[in-house]
Amino acid sequence: MSTPTETLRPPAPPGLITWIRENLFNTWYNGVITVLTLLLIIAAINTAVQWFINIADWRPVTEYFLLFLVGQYPQDLVWRVGLSLAIVCLLFGVSWGIGGELIQSFAITIATLLALAALIPVQIDDLTLPFRVFLLGCVLLLYLGFIFGRKKRILGLYLVIAWLIAIALIIFVLLPGISSVNLLQEVPTTLWGGLLVTLILAVGGIVLSFPIGILLALGRRSSLPVVKGFSTAFIELIRGVPLITILFMFSLILQVFLPVGSRFDRLLRALIAITVFSAAYMAENIRGGLAAVPHGQIEAAKAVGMNAFYINLFIVLPQAIRVVIPAIVGQFISLFKDTTLVIILGINELLGIGRSVINADPEFIQLQLEVYLFIAAIFWIISYAMSYSSRKLEQALGVGER
Repeated sequence: MSTPTETLRPPAPPGLITWIRENLFNTWYNGVITVLTLLLIIAAINTAVQWFINIADWRPVTEYFLLFLVGQYPQDLVWRVGLSLAIVCLLFGVSWGIGGELIQSFAITIATLLALAALIPVQIDDLTLPFRVFLLGCVLLLYLGFIFGRKKRILGLYLVIAWLIAIALIIFVLLPGISSVNLLQEVPTTLWGGLLVTLILAVGGIVLSFPIGILLALGRRSSLPVVKGFSTAFIELIRGVPLITILFMFSLILQVFLPVGSRFDRLLRALIAITVFSAAYMAENIRGGLAAVPHGQIEAAKAVGMNAFYINLFIVLPQAIRVVIPAIVGQFISLFKDTTLVIILGINELLGIGRSVINADPEFIQLQLEVYLFIAAIFWIISYAMSYSSRKLEQALGVGER
């Protein structure tokens, strides 16, 4: 009769005091370096806080806060953007309740930003009392959606359908051309700007480029010469050209091929260019994941009678996408930051609005640091939320562990 072997467990991590003593004060010179470094960090933080509170002049932000959010969108029609925000908050809450930690970082980021904007103890011209109440109402909607989703009242499929309906409704409310059916007043995209345009380009590019990238990656591995040749040529051509060139191509050259007198919305042209550029890089990321799937699994699926469509849908793609999640999220973050390049086309996204505000008043020319810090903070918060969600997704799927 064999005796059970004793399970060896890793040693418990040392306490904080022990770790500090062993790593920061293990010798006299390490102790001196630690103390000096700590003093420098404290001095730097104190200087930054003093500048932020007492020296920095935030008038470019406080006086043009709404401009940073929606550009020159007519103020009497801003309710359309507000309605879209309320819908997104509600569905993000439901998604958080169903998806748990996978959506948590985005939901908490949205709720935190809205709550800070509503409760910030600073006089901001555009942040009227009704506006602050509305922002708090959006936070409440997000929480109510979370409670509803946590009770598992709806299935994931119905949530996807709800998101599709919401996107269609938002497009119907925001996009120009609605006046042709005499329902809503037309708001040209030339009046759009700020964070609204940045999010439209980023979210639209991410949502559209992902499925296109999957199709291109599968097409490059196809046994059909025409499909493989087209996919390979598309990927290599787009990846070999800078994004700024793609933007100019779709903004200027595309208009040449259209009928005389026809106009193609410039925001839509920029969105198409960003989608095409991102799809090529997405295809290469996914192709790397496809190559990591063991070929034996494909042969086993064929042996039980599965066709190529079901093999790719249920066996190959889930494993391939799981492997390259870090690369995909990195591409999404890069795409979100690359939206600033549309400023060269005259589209006033968040960075373009910042430059316009600086040039609007001679006094603001000396306040460029405050404006760009505000813009950088917004980009960092959203990018970090995407990165954090990626790490949570990797942990949930066991990427790198199994």
